[in-house]
Amino acid sequence: MCTKTTLAIRATCRYATRRSLCSSANSGTAKSSSTVNEEELRHFRRLSASWWNQSGDLMALHSMNRLRVPLIRNALSAEASSSVEPLTGLKILDVGCGGGVLTEPLARLGASVTGLDVLEENVAVATMHADLDPTLQGRLTYVQSTVEDMAEEMPSCFDAVVASEVVEHVNEQTTFVGACCHLVKPGGSLFMTTLNKTWASYLLGIVAAEKLLRVVPDGTHDWEKFISPATLQEIAAANGCETRLLHGMYYNPLSNRWRWGRDTSISYAMHMVKAAAPPSVDDKSSGDGSS
Repeated sequence: MCTKTTLAIRATCRYATRRSLCSSANSGTAKSSSTVNEEELRHFRRLSASWWNQSGDLMALHSMNRLRVPLIRNALSAEASSSVEPLTGLKILDVGCGGGVLTEPLARLGASVTGLDVLEENVAVATMHADLDPTLQGRLTYVQSTVEDMAEEMPSCFDAVVASEVVEHVNEQTTFVGACCHLVKPGGSLFMTTLNKTWASYLLGIVAAEKLLRVVPDGTHDWEKFISPATLQEIAAANGCETRLLHGMYYNPLSNRWRWGRDTSISYAMHMVKAAAPPSVDDKSSGDGSS
């Protein structure tokens, strides 16, 4: 089922646009039950041409790859077959992929990567940029959709799902995280980075970063949508995903560098693993020890 759906999506066009989403995203109106936030869509639509300007509005996001790419690679590479491309053989979904800033590096590590974004403009930018690198052909696909629609069509299809700097931009965070968990195979991984809901994150993530230093475009974040590690862990656990790693993240705007730390009061990264599927009845009967 998983493979058939993937092939059907890829056969539709260079990047997939499903009819149910086109009618909402292209008209600027999302379904009432969607996790998509219309105000966030308008904000990121304005930024769609800036995704690959590494010294522009999104330079901090590019710099974050120095942390998040090794985090994902190291967590998954033990199961991979190649040291040159350590993620070979793995299927990864990058939720809220934007212009492909994280999606492309993961594909270069050998994984088969699908970038998912609700905005047609982002998918178009990501597709055009990927076309500049012939080595990405056949291992990178972009899909325009919502995560909840994808979860309905492709449950338990991915070895890893990544949602980096996304959950703080959506409505219905419980639904969003649940959909991400639903997409992960039993035994697979879910990676998230986001901002904690503290006064420190408000002062540094919004007042300093957006208003004073302007290293992030003004209006990028809404503090009310920031989420604590405890809340995120609780939602993930309710959907069968257990936390394996929690790291604090710090950004220095003067050097444009991120680093790891213990303090999660501002930004943090989380690696979760979905519970393995229980053995089938046949498996249990074949291992009953009878002789």
